[in-house]
Amino acid sequence: MRTSSPKTLLGTKRGRPSVGAVGILLADLAPLRQHQPTQPSHVIPQPSGAGHSGIGLAIVHSLCQQFSGDVLLTALDAAQGHAAVQQLQAEDLSPCFHLLDICKQQSIRALRDFLLKEYGGLDVLVNNAGINFNGRVVNVSSTLSLIALKRCSPELQQKFTSENITEEELVELMNKFMEHTKNGVHLKESWPPMKFVPYAVSKVGLTVLSRIQARKLSERKTGDKILLNSCCPRWVRTDMGGAEALKSPEGGAETPVYLALLPSNAEGLQGEFVSEKKVVKWEPDSELPAWLQLYGTL
Repeated sequence: MRTSSPKTLLGTKRGRPSVGAVGILLADLAPLRQHQPTQPSHVIPQPSGAGHSGIGLAIVHSLCQQFSGDVLLTALDAAQGHAAVQQLQAEDLSPCFHLLDICKQQSIRALRDFLLKEYGGLDVLVNNAGINFNGRVVNVSSTLSLIALKRCSPELQQKFTSENITEEELVELMNKFMEHTKNGVHLKESWPPMKFVPYAVSKVGLTVLSRIQARKLSERKTGDKILLNSCCPRWVRTDMGGAEALKSPEGGAETPVYLALLPSNAEGLQGEFVSEKKVVKWEPDSELPAWLQLYGTL
């Protein structure tokens, strides 16, 4: 068994993948998209936190149980990655491990080269967790993104929910947010007044990016049937969520894994925001779920 590191998860079967990397690693792993196998070959979960704990580890656990190919768990820290693999092996699961630092191009390219050499590409990418399985892409967002959207100025709301927004325009908005926050003027510039504002706005960006990419996929007439959606795992008992959260990591993994393992003939879910396996309207006038009242002041 090969090992990697716990920041990302990979699932794979020996053979060629049906689709390539998407999401945050799209540009860097783009060569993987050239391969068009007849059967899914592998899965890559890539949690934004670490694959060695919390929701990330729970997703790896579920994929090891349900996915018939190899599951690669990657992380920034090799020791933590190996420890996570050993923990799962103790439960008769067989994940692999590969070191990955998504902030370093050299590390990303090393993973890309490894995948091309050993598997010919990839089928599943979990991006905390965005999963691509046989044409399935799931970006794990948060309901905090909806709260942030509702508290933005009408001008920002219009931009984020525009059906014609481009990736370049989204990047420009996110860069403006970072600049405004760094200079302490984000409230003056009509960004949302709330706790966890950097996290919440980053999830706004992820949700909007998912919609943009889903729109592009719908415009392609290639017949590859790739479905791309974002989802909320709800409030989960992790280091970030705290001990009072409503769901276990295993419970938080349910919706991402559900979307990742949709059957090959599944249709209809494209560019949606999903929570509890149900589509949620991601618009400024959307009603917030009742469980948020238990979260306290936001």
